[in-house]
Amino acid sequence: MTQQVQETPKGWIRGRSTFVTDLAPMQKPFVILGIVAALALFAVILYTTDIVQGVLFLIGIALGLTLLYARFGFTSAFRRLMSVGNAQGIQAHMVMLAVASTLFAFILSSGFSFTGTAPTGYVSPVGISVLFGAFIFGIGMQLGSGCASGTLYSVGGGSSSMILTLLSFIAGSVLGAYHFTFWMEETWAAEPFSLAESTNLGFFGAWAVQMGLFAAIYFGLKFIAAKKNPPAMKPLPTTTGFKKIFRGSWPLLTAAIILAVLNALTLTVRGTPWGITSAFALWGSKFLELFGVDVASWGYWQANAEQLQNPILADSTSVMNFGIILGAFIAASATGAFKPGKIKPGIAGASIIGGLLMGYGARLAFGCNIGAYFGGIASFSLHGWVWAVMAMLGTGLALFIRPFFGLKNPKPKDSIC
Repeated sequence: MTQQVQETPKGWIRGRSTFVTDLAPMQKPFVILGIVAALALFAVILYTTDIVQGVLFLIGIALGLTLLYARFGFTSAFRRLMSVGNAQGIQAHMVMLAVASTLFAFILSSGFSFTGTAPTGYVSPVGISVLFGAFIFGIGMQLGSGCASGTLYSVGGGSSSMILTLLSFIAGSVLGAYHFTFWMEETWAAEPFSLAESTNLGFFGAWAVQMGLFAAIYFGLKFIAAKKNPPAMKPLPTTTGFKKIFRGSWPLLTAAIILAVLNALTLTVRGTPWGITSAFALWGSKFLELFGVDVASWGYWQANAEQLQNPILADSTSVMNFGIILGAFIAASATGAFKPGKIKPGIAGASIIGGLLMGYGARLAFGCNIGAYFGGIASFSLHGWVWAVMAMLGTGLALFIRPFFGLKNPKPKDSIC
């Protein structure tokens, strides 16, 4: 049967759901630079730390490649759902969480580990700090145009404004660490609640409950979208055949599965799931130490003294973050998309405010879209679900704030990024 191919505006060639177009030339010098930098840093990590840190760095590179090639967004998925009802991104999240929960259930229940380190999920208490922190994180990621993972892969991908977001993200994380004791001791919080371990369900029962929730959300959103008929996501430039792996765009669902597997691999290698923002607090605090600030006296660092005392490359979250940035840089260069540009004043202001809100909110909420939302839900923690709801509410408010900074929201009649 011959597939009908229809030519659409702007030179796109469409065949069913596949879009093919001429790609920008590969930026070979940048690709070579990225690979050399990755190999050099990998060698330094192995020399100064151990093989576990080296493996985590490689996992970080794989995460960066996946995020960039698929343009896998958390910020954009939340914004598309809240603004026009497009659920494609959130549905991909449900697939990712379903796969991750399945793998986490096996790993956590069996104690499976590649390194002998007993695996532990991210299970945190639900309280005022989580409610407020996740809410302002939701606002911040819409102003900063990127979440924690989005900020890292966008910086690696050549987004100039995201450098401002990252720097202010770090500053907000440090401020959150400074205020951490107040939020933990002076505000209400319930005990940590695991659907698997705080109930009689066990990991299999908790897994079954979450599978039901994921399915209900996935198909419920599909039903709502059919009623609202929201605009579809814009197709990304891609190609066909073997070249698609290195030069094209990866399907969202493929990336969702890969991210879930990589998160589970992280759990089995270092003993905890993927996280991002604790490294930001570390980087900023070590910077302040250079100027004589006694950050070690803060309650947050008294509880995490070893992380503060050790070198940066001994911090597993940091080496994974470096890997994400380099992986995204290599992927962007391979697709010819690494093109830093000028930053508009409004965008700069939004990036700075958004980064500060995300950094502060992530410390209060025990994580970001990765540590709290992705890792928390996959670990069967109630706080992951609460984080998702509050971040979605923050996104809803941010839609009214974004236009003041010159940021556009999706419109019902337009295709959306």
